[in-house]
Formats: sequence, structure tokens, C-alpha cells
Amino acid sequence: MTCKGICERYKITKGKKNESWYKKGAKRCTVCTIFIEWEGLWCPCCGYMLRNKPKGNQYKKTLKRSRID
Repeated sequence: MTCKGICERYKITKGKKNESWYKKGAKRCTVCTIFIEWEGLWCPCCGYMLRNKPKGNQYKKTLKRSRID
């Protein structure tokens, strides 16, 4: 599984300085190392499963708190 460059079409830009990528609804492909705006669970480029939650505990807590508010 390698990046074919298709994911560049779905690349998302970060708006506010302190806003989370995941809070905007973006998903991350660990193979392509890019945040994309995609509805599916699998990367359209490499076919690898997308991550839709942060990996670190600190970021998980802030995302959880923001979804409650």
C-alpha cells in the first residue's frame, strides 16, 4: 500500500489556529500522512483505514469535551 497522490484532491485546510482537525470532521491517513475530508472509512488513495480520532490522550480529552459542549 503506497500513496498514489489521489488523496491530494481531498486535502483539507485548517481554518482557525487552535481548531482541531478532527473537530472539523477531517480524517487522517497514516500511509499518506495527510488529513482529508472523506465520508468513507478507507483512504481513496491507498486503501488504508482512516483514523478519525486523535491518538494522544491529551487531544482525546479536548475533543471529547468539545463534543459535549
